[in-house]
Amino acid sequence: MGALSHLRVLDLSRVLAGPWAGQILADLGAEVIKVERPGNGDDTRAWGPPFLRDIEGENTSEAAYYLSANRNKQSVTIDFTQPEGQRLVRELAAKSDIVIENFKVGGLAAYGLDYVSLKAINPHLIYCSITGFGQTGPYAKRAGYDFMIQGLGGLMSLTGRPEAAEGAGPVKVGVALTDILTGLYSTVAILAALAYRDQNGGGQHIDMALLDVQVACLANQAMNYLTTGVAPKRLGNAHPNIVPYQDFPTADGDFILTVGNDSQFRRFTEVAGQPQWADDPRFLTNKLRVANRAELIPLIRQATVFKTTTEWVTQLEAVGVPCGPINDLAQVFADPQVKARGLAVELPHALAGIVPQVASPIRLSETPVEYRRAPPLLGEHTQEVLASLLGVDGEWFAKLRGDGVV
Repeated sequence: MGALSHLRVLDLSRVLAGPWAGQILADLGAEVIKVERPGNGDDTRAWGPPFLRDIEGENTSEAAYYLSANRNKQSVTIDFTQPEGQRLVRELAAKSDIVIENFKVGGLAAYGLDYVSLKAINPHLIYCSITGFGQTGPYAKRAGYDFMIQGLGGLMSLTGRPEAAEGAGPVKVGVALTDILTGLYSTVAILAALAYRDQNGGGQHIDMALLDVQVACLANQAMNYLTTGVAPKRLGNAHPNIVPYQDFPTADGDFILTVGNDSQFRRFTEVAGQPQWADDPRFLTNKLRVANRAELIPLIRQATVFKTTTEWVTQLEAVGVPCGPINDLAQVFADPQVKARGLAVELPHALAGIVPQVASPIRLSETPVEYRRAPPLLGEHTQEVLASLLGVDGEWFAKLRGDGVV
């Protein structure tokens, strides 16, 4: 039994941030009911190619994007723009512990599915709202997507090649990182609200915003600005506070060198055949190396091209200097450590036979993550869930379907 197997989550969210939180809770054992629009469902079901392929190599209707964030859930299709659909969702909320939604501010109030309305029928409910800008403030009613938040929230001012370099300019992160981080923070907030409820018995409303999360995750770069008043600039793959801590060319590609202290730097210089660098007054300490970055980095680049990536990684690892290759995803999933940790799993799938999944990184000794269900087909569990939780019999279900409610 998973750590959260006693909980039921009503997931009204779509795309990534909300579904990501729902999937984490589901992996930890919670029963997660994903409510989707009849006919279309979660927007990401159509965000392809690529699509999952069946055993004959033909595309199914399931986009890879959707499959990344909806494992271990049940899909129920309900049109809650209709009064009967609203009633069904309210009854499901009355029997749930948590609701996750990412509609625009006030968007669910018209259907009686906002926090105030659902709290009236379930005062113990934990209701997590995820929006671009939060429930308050001058931008509250704006739509917000990961890419625009990466720009507005400062991340893209830090990501990309330096201004003077060829190809300079802002670059977004290669995955929707703000959405992912918001899903993670939302999960933490939900677990905190559960802990409060266990002690005090009451539910609460959680107000999560992509912009808030993005700014919070600027971490040391935000503090670099707040403590100096100077906005950090793009440094490519270099670190603003540590040198050397970036990519370097090798005889057959590139590798990453992450020197975290002065003793590691000395050991690196010995492997590089340049021990005099460690005693150079310009490079004695990290503070000096940061100040003299422009002098040191070209020297290192001239030295690293004489060994292959494998040679650098092998020799530096032997003396305890952190480093590594720059892998593509084929190399990632072929890596022996990735394999040993079981980071790729497969689940039975109704259309494709099996569906690959990226495993959860959570390792719990007593209540391990479980992989119970593949990401569901649209409406796959509608009749089952409505029958088991709300007592909807076959005749009633047929009427609901005939009226387009489910």
